[in-house]
Amino acid sequence: MIVCSCNVFSDHQVRDALANTAGVRSAGEVYRCLGCSPQCGRCARTIKAILDQVHGSCAECPAACPGASLSTKLIAAE
Repeated sequence: MIVCSCNVFSDHQVRDALANTAGVRSAGEVYRCLGCSPQCGRCARTIKAILDQVHGSCAECPAACPGASLSTKLIAAE
């Protein structure tokens, strides 16, 4: 789904940015990772929800999960 109509990026692109860049913790950092900046700001809530979903799901992730190493890096960066 399209998350940002102004910059035209999808939820898949947000998730890819989170998976490929350790330490991304805010909507502003997601914009920078995607090479853009906020325009109208309507998408910030959706980006925050995706961030919470990704970080929340990895916090309970078993060690065998491929995302577990990313979760460890993200927690260490806090």
